[in-house]
Amino acid sequence: MTKSQRDYAPSGPGTKSGPTLPAAGKALAPNAIDTGEVKEQAVVFENWKGAADRPEPQPAAPLPPDERLGIAIVGLGRLSLNQILPALNESQFARAVALVSDRPEKALAVAKQYGIDPDAIYRYDEMQKMADNPKIQAVYVVTPNGLHRDHVVAAAKAGKHVLCEKPMANTPDEAREMIAACEQAKVRLMIAYRCQHELFNVEAARLTQSGELGKPRVIEAITSQVQGPGDQWRMRAALAGGGVLPDIGLYCLNGVRTMLAEEPVEVYAQIINPSNDERFSEVEETIAFTLRFPSGAIANCFSSYGTHEAKDMRIRLEKGWIALDNAFAYEGQRLQIAQRNGQSEQVNELRLSPKNQFTLEIDHFAQCVLHDKTPYSPGEEGLQDHILMAAIYRSARENMPVKLTHDSPHPPLKIADRQG
Repeated sequence: MTKSQRDYAPSGPGTKSGPTLPAAGKALAPNAIDTGEVKEQAVVFENWKGAADRPEPQPAAPLPPDERLGIAIVGLGRLSLNQILPALNESQFARAVALVSDRPEKALAVAKQYGIDPDAIYRYDEMQKMADNPKIQAVYVVTPNGLHRDHVVAAAKAGKHVLCEKPMANTPDEAREMIAACEQAKVRLMIAYRCQHELFNVEAARLTQSGELGKPRVIEAITSQVQGPGDQWRMRAALAGGGVLPDIGLYCLNGVRTMLAEEPVEVYAQIINPSNDERFSEVEETIAFTLRFPSGAIANCFSSYGTHEAKDMRIRLEKGWIALDNAFAYEGQRLQIAQRNGQSEQVNELRLSPKNQFTLEIDHFAQCVLHDKTPYSPGEEGLQDHILMAAIYRSARENMPVKLTHDSPHPPLKIADRQG
């Protein structure tokens, strides 16, 4: 028998020379690696895995329920019921304490499902009554775009901080009114750009801005889906503010700004609508737009209500490329990075432990309110996107590039600055 064979010869528990397995366990005192310890009111564990494997995340350290930010959900449509209320159940720093809806039967059913006091249900024209409910510290506005201004202003007058779904409103002027109302009431206003908190998007932006792959030169962003019946609110200009651009095209616009941490200096756009389709008599079906940035980067963006769903981003840099599949989706993100490896191109896939991006967004908002901090995406971020969308629409109408000469009300933050 060689030395190598002796090193790996059958021996130990479960063999002829060792105890029989399985064996009855003994009541032994646990070790610290298994029990963990309490530090600053949180339970922490020593890493139990070997160096070759990713360490397990530390346990969550949520605030006690009564110390979490109490949020009223304004609007009980699909997004609230499918995403936001379930995300609040996972939140460490916020909880749902009230509902606002003009449909009492639906509101009562939802209140029962989530343990919300039936007395904390309000109609839209009763939002001022929230001022008398100290459990409500903030509202999350999840109504159609054209109603955002009125609901944000009402919440601010009631003295409540505001998280508002994107797009912020219908027009830049409405966005300015919302900012002014919140400033006057001395409450926080944050626009719900969930992708800015999604972990794969954050890592792609960090890598793009780090210089590890050189300078970014071209970004390709696409959001598309096949739209259904024409009587839904998204097809009505007064409620939607526009068509595919403010609805899902905004993900491309805000996404490339976030990736580059830079503002465009010129836009060029074209709109294509199908002929004889009454669904698009008030809003656009398909839009393509190009953004030119001062660094020399170009972003080509496409969004449509008429093509099979896609929500992807590609970033072409001097020394490689980044592919972010499902960049703007609720789940299913996949991040690949390509670069030279000697005489070959090496493509690596980065795997991250997924987290609910709605929960991450809500927890960021809650932390900002509880600790009096400015959110990553305040009202001015939403205003900047509205200014840019107005320029994109103008370019499409005039069929010519539009130069952007205004100072951005909220230049995108670099990832390094956010984490710092």
